[in-house]
Amino acid sequence: MDIQVQHLTDSTFPGVVADGLAVVDFWAGWCAPCRAMVPQFERAAAQRPRYHFAKVDVDAEPALAARYGISSIPTLIVFRDGEPIASQSGVLGAEQLVKALDQLVAVDVEPNRRATA
Repeated sequence: MDIQVQHLTDSTFPGVVADGLAVVDFWAGWCAPCRAMVPQFERAAAQRPRYHFAKVDVDAEPALAARYGISSIPTLIVFRDGEPIASQSGVLGAEQLVKALDQLVAVDVEPNRRATA
């Protein structure tokens, strides 16, 4: 399965984060930690194709970076139905990212329902 990580602009951003869970990596090409994050982010996207994975180049889209208060990169922001619900700066491993996303989704499970493995 070929997972595509979409590169967002100010005009495409709202449509991608508006529905469901979206993970957005704010990055720049000159940033070594950002480049180190690329394979981890792609691996996490492959493991959880039901979530949207996207990137925003802070140099190309400074207004988006400013809107979300990006002060260091890489920074990941998780959106649920258009609203930011979590963020983390720095390089994360794919497994760590997937685990965190699964925990965020588990919060949506009703307390009276039991998850089955």
